[in-house]
Amino acid sequence: MSTWVVVLIVVAVIALIIWGIVSMVSVLQEYERGVVFRLGRVRGRAKGPGLIILLPFGIDRMRKVTIQTVAMNVPPQDVITKDNVTMRVDAVVYAKVVDPVPAVVKVQNYLFAVSQSAQTNLKGILGKYDLDAMLSDRESINRELHGIIARVTHDWGVEVLSVELKDVDLPDELRRAMAREAEADREARALMISADAERRASRLLSDAAAILSQNPQAMQIRFLQTVTAVATEQNSTLVMPIPIELLSLIGRSSGGDSGNGRPVAPPPPTVPPSSSQGPQGSQGPEEGRPPDHGNGRPA
Repeated sequence: MSTWVVVLIVVAVIALIIWGIVSMVSVLQEYERGVVFRLGRVRGRAKGPGLIILLPFGIDRMRKVTIQTVAMNVPPQDVITKDNVTMRVDAVVYAKVVDPVPAVVKVQNYLFAVSQSAQTNLKGILGKYDLDAMLSDRESINRELHGIIARVTHDWGVEVLSVELKDVDLPDELRRAMAREAEADREARALMISADAERRASRLLSDAAAILSQNPQAMQIRFLQTVTAVATEQNSTLVMPIPIELLSLIGRSSGGDSGNGRPVAPPPPTVPPSSSQGPQGSQGPEEGRPPDHGNGRPA
């Protein structure tokens, strides 16, 4: 009986030695660091990467911390903007551990703490902006969020690389209102462009009319060119009930010469004959009296 007891004791000691040796050796990857606690106290700086030797039987305990960049999704938050618009906004935070000791000692779960800090600051910062600024100026909002969250997490040994707004969920009524506003704005711009084009076209037509009015034959040539263009495009025969010569008569009646297309100079004013007196003085009574037609009186 005593022999079996001795054998069991020897086996137990050997197993304990093997377990102690195995627990003394730990390997850390390149992206990992180890914070070693000896009897509950931190042993200096973080260890790793590579082979780490620890004291067995629970004297040294090591907690692994990854130093890789972590992308944390911030859950959607109900935000009220400065102009009293309610929406749901979510974001993404990129962070990594730069000092493993405070990340383990000063905060219980640094990833959860960074996420909570991002959620609370997201509501506070977005409440200072109106809807238009939030949709158009995301870069400044991202920089402000990054600065505030980075100051909070600096004491935890966590570096926030960037914070970005990912999605802005607007209510359906607001989306329809914005669509109507954008459509009205586009229609107003189209009307302004059309009115400006009409104004320029009217100026050009006025200049062309002024040039054609100076030469009536140019109007006839333009008329013939228009008739030719219409006959070519439509492939039809045109019958003109008004002869071309009538245009010449219209031009002549308006003061122009149909022969050369130049306006005819107005005739010189007629000078009435002068009623100057002769050398004998004024006319006698016989000259101004009407003739006597058979009244029986001597002339």
